[in-house]
Amino acid sequence: MVIDTKWSLNELYSSCNSKEFEDDLELCDKQINSIKEWVNDKLNVESNITSNIEAYINLIRNFTSTYAKLMAYTHLSLSVDTTNEEISKALELLQKKRTELTEPMVIFQKWLGNIDELETIILQSELLKEHRFYLLELASKNKYLLSDREEILLSKMSNTGSKAWEKLRGTLSSTQIVDIEIDGEVKQLPLSFVRNMALDKDPRIRKNAFEAEIKSYEKTEVALAACLNGIKGEVITISKMRGFKSPLEETLINSRMDKETLDNMIDAIKESLLAFRRYLKKKSEILGHKDGLPFYDVFAPIGKSGKSFTYEEARDYIVKNFRSFSDNLADYADNAIKKRWIDVEPKNGKRGGAFCYNIHPIKESRILTNFTGGFKNVITLAHELGHGYHGKCLREESILNTGYPMPLAETASIFCETIVMNSALKDADNEEAFNILEGVLQNATQVIVDIYSRFIFESRLFEHRKEYSLSSKELNKLMIEAQKEAYGDGLDHNILHPYMWANKTHYYYANRNFYNFPYAFGLLFAKGLYSRYLEVGESFIADYDKLLAATGKKTITKVAKMMDIDVHSIDFWRSSLKLVEKDIERFIELSPSI
Repeated sequence: MVIDTKWSLNELYSSCNSKEFEDDLELCDKQINSIKEWVNDKLNVESNITSNIEAYINLIRNFTSTYAKLMAYTHLSLSVDTTNEEISKALELLQKKRTELTEPMVIFQKWLGNIDELETIILQSELLKEHRFYLLELASKNKYLLSDREEILLSKMSNTGSKAWEKLRGTLSSTQIVDIEIDGEVKQLPLSFVRNMALDKDPRIRKNAFEAEIKSYEKTEVALAACLNGIKGEVITISKMRGFKSPLEETLINSRMDKETLDNMIDAIKESLLAFRRYLKKKSEILGHKDGLPFYDVFAPIGKSGKSFTYEEARDYIVKNFRSFSDNLADYADNAIKKRWIDVEPKNGKRGGAFCYNIHPIKESRILTNFTGGFKNVITLAHELGHGYHGKCLREESILNTGYPMPLAETASIFCETIVMNSALKDADNEEAFNILEGVLQNATQVIVDIYSRFIFESRLFEHRKEYSLSSKELNKLMIEAQKEAYGDGLDHNILHPYMWANKTHYYYANRNFYNFPYAFGLLFAKGLYSRYLEVGESFIADYDKLLAATGKKTITKVAKMMDIDVHSIDFWRSSLKLVEKDIERFIELSPSI
């Protein structure tokens, strides 16, 4: 069976000029007007509070479903063709439409926040009980709202502010061409393609690609620095206006996570850094380096096999290992590939990296990867399929109950990585186990150590940005300092990646600041969940699906308690990190003699 490596969006629309797309645009306008009229005509009239809240839930739920389809199509289309002006205009149009709801939604939220005994009222209706968490969270955030006029202004200004900067950054990144010499010939290749050369078996290619990549940022660094400064400046201003102590506090509140959980997790991570440096130094020795691992060899394949995968082989490998956990998970992955839910290969105009977009209205997902055959690409595919499975578990929930917070967003994806790795290790001989452990530890180092460096960088970036805009050189300096602090002597301090701030998309999301520690949370929480699975066996699987289904309507603490996990305990985080440290010890034990 030949697998199509381009995704199909026909299940959404055939084009942004199609009758279906235009009909839904018209429906979207009608739904927006209905919400605005209802708020103006009904909300302040003396009437039954319960029926008012029910009416709002139905109105906003219907709009959200229509809007989600339209946004999914435009976002997905633009991600594989960032130069498409027609799609870009459609996306801008949708973003503007969304701002029309700012005023009625703010009015409703303020009204809701001033209701006495809201919980008692919620208990009077099955529809409200279904949306209990959504309503209570909305009411609790009332105190961070500005005046109606200010909220409208901020919403509209973001389209020409942070969203415009984010769009520019995406265009610059996806169209960035790298001049690189290959076999004596200078070629112009997409940045995403050159970055994938970090996985090549040939050390000369890895080094050459890294140096070409770093050089290429000189073309865009000024513009990218302007994008980052513009976005972070806006974030700081609005966060302060709303009454948050800092963007980090705002992120934690929006993540349904408390500072105690974050602090204990970070403290446990700091304790574990020495173990990760042992892994990095061992890998450095194997590759013949003396002063720590140069950044261009962080993803270098080691071991004799260095196996490459075709996309079909990757599919079979993932599905087989997913099936060792559950048929539901394996069948989901197989179905996603067969039904063309995945856009696989890098190409000019396509954004780099990988993501999964769950589309609740059609009960499907779409996954973007830049697959070139390395083992890391296989793990990335498993990771994104995990996100998709998370969406599958939320299909029967109200669309208003599907908005899970950032830290829990990485739970299912990293759990799937763990399944693939651990299943593969069971039947591996020593040589195979060594190669698999390298993949495990390479990934864990990114999710713990590199993520910690990004957390340090973003924390300091916000502190500096309060006072002034940072030049690209200053951003490079902050990034190098953060990498040195996190990696220590595990990396060669003379060959680090100063432009990682330019490379990582997450820094450019105005509504997703500190999108770094959630990955560490996801890895360590998933490790804890996997340990739980090993303890209780098959009965865990149904509970796991219930946990994923609950992620949009509980706090992180309560989601964890569903599995008897206490995220306030530093010992929980230490126990998960100990599992990684055991892998490090085994990796060193199995390492070939130098």
